[in-house]
Amino acid sequence: MTFAMILGFLFGASPLAYVALAVVAFLLFGNRLPSVMRSLGRSVVEFKKGVAGIEDELDEAVRSADEKAKPNSGEKTEV
Repeated sequence: MTFAMILGFLFGASPLAYVALAVVAFLLFGNRLPSVMRSLGRSVVEFKKGVAGIEDELDEAVRSADEKAKPNSGEKTEV
């Protein structure tokens, strides 16, 4: 089967063909689907934690840069 035939099937298929494909996939991989979905959920949670950690680091870097840029209130600034 060529790549063009696969794309033609994927984009030109009727909804019934997608249902049939889903049924076949469920019959072949049905006993492993819960573990696959559990692993996928854990991966998404870990990804979100990583993104939150990066956002926290960026916020901290911006705050520290803002604090360094502000003149101290006790010092006199010359104009």
